[in-house]
Amino acid sequence: MATSISLSQQLKQQLKLSPAQIQAMRMLEVPACELLACINEELQKNPALEEGRDQEADMDINDTNLQEEYENPLQNDDFNYDDYVQDDDIHDSSVSTGGRTHDDIPFSMGTSFAEYLKSQIYLTKMDKPDRHIAKFVVGNIDEDGYLRRTVEELVDDLCFREGLQVSDEKMYEIVEQVKQFDPVGVGAYDLQECLLIQSRKKESTPAIKLAKQLLEDFYDAFSNHKYAKIMQRLNITEEQLKQAIREIIHLNPKPGSAWIGTVVERNQSIIIPDFIIEQENDDLTITINQGNIPNLHVSSEYQQMLDQYTHTESHNSAQIREAARFVKTNVENAKYFIDAIRQRNETMMRTIEVLVALQRDFFLQGDSMYLKPLTLKDVADRTGYDISTISRTFSNKYVQTEFGVFPLKFFFSEGMTNAQGQEVSTREIKQKLREVIEQEDKTNPVTDDQLVIIMHEAGYPIARRTVAKYREQMEIPVARIRRQILK
Repeated sequence: MATSISLSQQLKQQLKLSPAQIQAMRMLEVPACELLACINEELQKNPALEEGRDQEADMDINDTNLQEEYENPLQNDDFNYDDYVQDDDIHDSSVSTGGRTHDDIPFSMGTSFAEYLKSQIYLTKMDKPDRHIAKFVVGNIDEDGYLRRTVEELVDDLCFREGLQVSDEKMYEIVEQVKQFDPVGVGAYDLQECLLIQSRKKESTPAIKLAKQLLEDFYDAFSNHKYAKIMQRLNITEEQLKQAIREIIHLNPKPGSAWIGTVVERNQSIIIPDFIIEQENDDLTITINQGNIPNLHVSSEYQQMLDQYTHTESHNSAQIREAARFVKTNVENAKYFIDAIRQRNETMMRTIEVLVALQRDFFLQGDSMYLKPLTLKDVADRTGYDISTISRTFSNKYVQTEFGVFPLKFFFSEGMTNAQGQEVSTREIKQKLREVIEQEDKTNPVTDDQLVIIMHEAGYPIARRTVAKYREQMEIPVARIRRQILK
């Protein structure tokens, strides 16, 4: 065990990402709503990066060593870049959109959930290094408000991504501070912790005290609806238990979605499509939403300065050599950034083309019944990318169709074979389950065993455990609880 830990630590220390790899990995994950801000930040930070078309020849690279790395920044014998992102090198930041532009698609004027959380970092007493770590933690919080990664995983990822090593204790400290942010419950690892955080913030009443006790000491029994056992162990009445349950029911299981608001508000305020799919007869046209993203190039002035320093380096003083290193660093970073933008667009285009081809019927008809079972591996196999690359490409990104705006994760689901021998998606099965439950007699809800029979009769031969699994995923209580809640 000790040997394994030692080897792991050695690998962490030896594995370092090149600037090109880091830039490409970061940019691939950036959604359309954040891309412009990211570019503007880089423009302000790097004087060698400029907007507009380069008036001179397309970015000649005179440094031989840089030329080699820039032409193929993904080659590294000690690093499988496919685990992060892969693509070919191209020296221009523009992307072909088939002659079509979508400048009419506005960038959001609202504040995203992540931005809202990040803004609270500056209200704390964290120093600059801790704020950087806190931003990283916030970036790992999903849209529901959960932090679904352990402290150890966060430490490892921060090391691999940014080469920044922090202790588990420091990461834990930062995570705990993030959990104090608004909305209450954000940053929790699971539902139990999320509800506990919220209950501790509420005014202490007998019902709240009992609710906290249920969540802390009897969570398994409570979640499995073993109410008789709970009443016996705590020596409480049924009415007391009901009051505590009412308090728990009124807590928010998804604090992130509570802050964002309704689906309509979300679509109007923060969702900006990364892709646009248009239908012309039976043809589908795919474009990447460029918005008002500027063209980028390396400053010709800085490139000339670098050329001068390169040819006279051996005769320069220490001060001038320092200036030369400054210029070279900024020129290299500018080239890496431009290349990363291009790689991002090409990777996104290749993956969305495969997705559209696999879900073509849906994009033509707009009915979720046409969605086919699909996994990230299916897209990975078609594109030649690693699954992790596909995951990063589709993460927090949206596509605009003639039938509405959809998150890309909407198009992925496992599948099964129905009674007719046809492959159907789990989404179709869940939709049928939901319809059955919505139409049930509210005074006598349908049990999971009865749902199995109904689903078999409808042509979906699924087991009872599958019914229970899908019902829980849709956050639908068991029949007994549905009757109690709705009466």
